[in-house]
Amino acid sequence: MSGKGQKLWQRAKQIIPGGNMLLSKRAEMFLPDLWPAYFSKAKGCQVWDLDNTQYIDMSIMGIGTNILGYGHPEVDAAVSTTVTSGNMSTFNCPEEVYLAERLIEMHPWADMVRFARTGGEANALAIRIARAASGKDKVAFCGYHGWHDWYLAANLRNDKNLAGHLLPGLEPNGVPRNLQDTVYPFSYNNLDELKSLIDKQDIGVIKMEVSRNEPPADGYLENVRQLANEKNIVLIFDECTSGFRQTYGGLHKLYAVEPDMAVFGKALGNGYAITATIGRRAVMEAAQSSFISSTFWTERIGPSAALATLDVMEKLRSWEVITTTGNDIKRCWQNLADSNGLKIDIWGLAALAGFTFKSENALAYKTFLTQEMLSKGYLAGNSVYVCTEHTPQVLDTFFEQLEPIFRVIAKCEAGEENILKLLKGKICHSTFSRLN
Repeated sequence: MSGKGQKLWQRAKQIIPGGNMLLSKRAEMFLPDLWPAYFSKAKGCQVWDLDNTQYIDMSIMGIGTNILGYGHPEVDAAVSTTVTSGNMSTFNCPEEVYLAERLIEMHPWADMVRFARTGGEANALAIRIARAASGKDKVAFCGYHGWHDWYLAANLRNDKNLAGHLLPGLEPNGVPRNLQDTVYPFSYNNLDELKSLIDKQDIGVIKMEVSRNEPPADGYLENVRQLANEKNIVLIFDECTSGFRQTYGGLHKLYAVEPDMAVFGKALGNGYAITATIGRRAVMEAAQSSFISSTFWTERIGPSAALATLDVMEKLRSWEVITTTGNDIKRCWQNLADSNGLKIDIWGLAALAGFTFKSENALAYKTFLTQEMLSKGYLAGNSVYVCTEHTPQVLDTFFEQLEPIFRVIAKCEAGEENILKLLKGKICHSTFSRLN
């Protein structure tokens, strides 16, 4: 029998296009017929559904927003103080100045900051500023950068252009056709492809993730930086996902390669909405030659949460903690696979660890894993966005529960079991898909 969450999800799909506001949180991405879908409360690395069933979140932790775990007391206290004092007024909040100074302090190459509240907004305003600064329309990009027209326009010319950039199957319906040939994808770690693209097109902006599922090849980021310098191109690093997970600040600090602009989101407010675009003065001042403005970019909760989050991160050295934990998770996955004769590919930054079964039944295996771990009290799949609440004790118990599931999957691979007969519902989605 369906729980309250599944029943509410069915209602939601009738009145909300797609069922919710974020593709990654759709029930069909996890367990189409059984996923609880909604939460009543969350704390640490635990989540309670609408039936008050408690789970340990060994999945995507709010889509990577909560490095410090859900409901961190110091962050929540700062937000509570803000709520008591007032979140909005005719005046500006001083916290946005303090936060800008803090981000510039940890990124000395940057001189100025603009704030928004979502990653898509921050990426869109970064592109607007960069285009204004370069005086050119065309953008070369690598990676996933949100939902706005400038990005989806890549699929106007070829509907497979975005397929290699995290989310295949994205349709550019509603994107003006005249944006065709304004954005061009290039493959990560393929410098020759980027050079060829720049030779053929009048590129004014390069936008890319520093790293997601694979590390940069030796000299790759340095050569991209040099290429941007030679061609007078604005280089933007999108650190919405990678920021604060391996260094205190942007991942680019690890490789000592400085962009002209960088975009931060997700973890910056530990679950509260705040994103930042930082950059060199010569680039950022171009914002004044365009119109980039929004009422709720001035609310106070986001900057207050971010300042408290940065304080706690610095005190805990959270980036070191979650990197160590993530590497432990990767090692345990590999050990489980090896001991059961399974082949897996492991990918991602340590704190954004993931794996894929090397099998034609990979998606069915992932669904089965989620199904079985849910019954054991875990939100789990083939990736973990690590937080500081994922203690060694949590990991030990998690992998004890995971081991017998790997054993069953091994039997399926050997032909001793039929994975489709073990599933209690449909196989999860792997890409963007319309929901019926």
